[in-house]
Amino acid sequence: MLFSLDSMCELSKNRDIMKIIAYAKTDVGRKRKINQDSVLVNSKYHIYAVADGMGGHKGGEVASAMAVEAMQEVLGTPRTATEAVEDKIEMAYRLANERIYTKSHDPNFIELEGMGTTLVSLIATEKRIYISNVGDSRAYMYSDGKLWQMTEDHSLIQEQFRAGLVNNENSAEVIGKNVITRSVGYESYVKSDIVYRDYVPGEIYLLCSDGLSGLISNGEIAKIIAENPLDKVANVCVERANEAGGNDNITCLVVCLK
Repeated sequence: MLFSLDSMCELSKNRDIMKIIAYAKTDVGRKRKINQDSVLVNSKYHIYAVADGMGGHKGGEVASAMAVEAMQEVLGTPRTATEAVEDKIEMAYRLANERIYTKSHDPNFIELEGMGTTLVSLIATEKRIYISNVGDSRAYMYSDGKLWQMTEDHSLIQEQFRAGLVNNENSAEVIGKNVITRSVGYESYVKSDIVYRDYVPGEIYLLCSDGLSGLISNGEIAKIIAENPLDKVANVCVERANEAGGNDNITCLVVCLK
């Protein structure tokens, strides 16, 4: 599901001092019947987000939509001089978590019980780029031919990497490596990770669900960015993930700083 505050869904351009262009593509993949991913592109207030929902029936679809709606509601208004961006981001994640958790525990919506979602977002100001995440949807930064992963997965396999129980050689043998350890809405409280860096024209950011990062290596993502026009990168990433099996919903959001 693509939420866009622009006239065109796959291409948005600012008209102010911050020249940002965003391209988004979301696809159901080859194995799923419902696309439970949601995307937010708001170029007026420079809010970009990807959410990957989880839950039986339509729970995941509902949860991811609620998450990006909360981001839009909290951050899609002018900030006052005293409001810190980090505080607004935390407020958005808390609101999304509270709404999803409450609805999933409402006896009138028993089919939504246990739903939750990942949420990775990028908020741009004239001086800084803020990246926040919960779950295993990722944000990358591409510059000078190199790709950096800007977020850390909240997943079982990442916990095992940190504990030294898993390495690159035996990671393919791990059972339950798609299990996430933190999500928006599954528990009554959630804390998002937030990192920031200076606004640098020329940098490219890529936000995606694990339907992409789980099938396409970081090296291949970097190669796709290097070898394709920016308006084609999201489409090519989705195509490659489908060619690699397409076993999950696939979402790719490319944000280019000019």
